[in-house]
Amino acid sequence: MSRRRFVIPDLHGCARTFHTLLNDVLNLQREDMLYLLGDYIDRGPRSRELLDEIISLQRKGYSVHPLRGNHEQMLLESQESLSALSLWMKNGGQATLESFRAEDAGEIPYNYHNFLLALPNFIILDDFILVHACLNFGIADPFADTETMLWARSCQVSTKRIGGRRVICGHTAIQREAVIKSLATDRIMLDNGCVYKGDPELGSLTALELASMSLYFQENID
Repeated sequence: MSRRRFVIPDLHGCARTFHTLLNDVLNLQREDMLYLLGDYIDRGPRSRELLDEIISLQRKGYSVHPLRGNHEQMLLESQESLSALSLWMKNGGQATLESFRAEDAGEIPYNYHNFLLALPNFIILDDFILVHACLNFGIADPFADTETMLWARSCQVSTKRIGGRRVICGHTAIQREAVIKSLATDRIMLDNGCVYKGDPELGSLTALELASMSLYFQENID
């Protein structure tokens, strides 16, 4: 059986939804490749449990490759200044602190900080570039702008600049129909806003299998 490659975007503390998608929908196997596009924390109720699930899968020998998202970046920067802390709190950081039963990011155990610090900003595959938000094609080296990788909402992809590859990203929550339509473009956008439970157009966690370009959706159960 050929190795499957799954890509899953913004998880935002939806640990039960993630677990169900992996086990009941995808039936993830150790020989599969699992790529995660960032934003594991904030807004949802189970940020710590979500990180524990990812770390546990890696320890069990699953091929799991997580990227950094802007929410991980905000947590890491939150102790550098009051403005950085304020930005994190405005974007769902309190939910993460509550999941760790912590007063501030400094009380989150070091092993989680180390995990987040080690996250790369992008992954280059033979056929795709995986990134949380997008790449800056307006500069000589599109991989030099980490701000765009974490925060950009829009960009025009130049596949010639990245070896004919297409970009796969999350970051911006879009309707399921828009996710499906993006499969035919150079910028595949997978975020269906899982954390926005109850929204008629959002509220599901998406997985894309790269060989078949098949989409899978799991409604938020957190």
